Amino acid sequence: MFRDVMETYSVEALLALEDGRVFKGRSFTGNAEAVGEIVFNTSMSGYQEILTDPSYCGQMVTMTYPLMGNYGINDQDIESERIQARAFLVREYQDLPSNWRSQKSLASYLKEANVPGIEGLDTRALTKHIREAGAMRAALSTLDPDPESLVEKARRCSPMMGADLVREVTCREPFLWKQGQRKEIKGGLSRFEWPEEQGKKRVVALDYGVKYNILRSMEKKGCTVLVLPATTDSETIDELAPDGLFLSNGPGDPAAVTYALETIKCQIGKRPVFGICLGHQLVGLALGGKSFKLKFGHRGSNQPVKDLETGKVEITSQNHGFCVDIGSLKDPDLRVSHLNLNDGTLEGLVHKKLPLFSVQYHPEASPGPHDAGHLFDRFIEMMKKK
Repeated sequence: MFRDVMETYSVEALLALEDGRVFKGRSFTGNAEAVGEIVFNTSMSGYQEILTDPSYCGQMVTMTYPLMGNYGINDQDIESERIQARAFLVREYQDLPSNWRSQKSLASYLKEANVPGIEGLDTRALTKHIREAGAMRAALSTLDPDPESLVEKARRCSPMMGADLVREVTCREPFLWKQGQRKEIKGGLSRFEWPEEQGKKRVVALDYGVKYNILRSMEKKGCTVLVLPATTDSETIDELAPDGLFLSNGPGDPAAVTYALETIKCQIGKRPVFGICLGHQLVGLALGGKSFKLKFGHRGSNQPVKDLETGKVEITSQNHGFCVDIGSLKDPDLRVSHLNLNDGTLEGLVHKKLPLFSVQYHPEASPGPHDAGHLFDRFIEMMKKK
């Protein structure tokens, strides 16, 4: 029966990389064509969270763990309002999910969003190639059987360097995060008043592609969170007078998000600031540092990071392709707080005099471990002391 089900929609597909390497597979979502940067993720589960993570905007995601789709899809485990990845590439797709929370199959979920799902790929060979040659542009198609044509389509795809993808994923209008859901603000910011919630800290979160579980985590810790578009200026934040400023994760090249850098520069020192992922990179750039593109990035829920102050090692969830260059940070009041144990790259910053810290990884850990959840507590303590 399973074989019969698969044959009803399995379509031959080609995946071509810009360096000329070609892989064969099958679409389990019907005919499709897509282009984007191809990357790999080493998580064993959490494919729904990965697909909806805005940091994957512009990218096709390869999963190194072979089996995907086995526990289906539900409405609770999303990290944004839609699928953000341009394609999902796996070794083996399971179309008969078994989980009490499952509401639909992975194939149905991808089809609804017109996002290709490709199986039957040699994901081990593909991952090794990306690891050795680096993340690169790629094109996949069930409609174009010509490898040379697909390679050319991959080469015409816009590169990630210099790409401002934040504008594609940021919210269009401000909203409050309330009881685990978005709550639109009637009348806009001009008529906004913070809810009277005794004991809760008021946080403005700049949305560069924020994951919902970050907002869930801050609400659980006792924060009232107002989410603003990435283009919000410093004067607007000052008028709102929050207790703290949060800088979210997001996709693309941090050096291209110049409007965010200007806002952050003006906000540093005025109130406690906490940055995650792209937010961390923007903090580094705002303080005079430079960023560079990692060869194949850090993507997965098993990235080891060392806290240089305590000596502890945390296993972290990460998703990024750019990094702040440690050698470019000249401010004597900046301290490197965390390092990646795989490659020695920068994973955290702390300012010695100002209420500011940032990390490259995801302490909200969805999917992934909970080792770094204490960082939200640090942010709250910082706001209490301001």
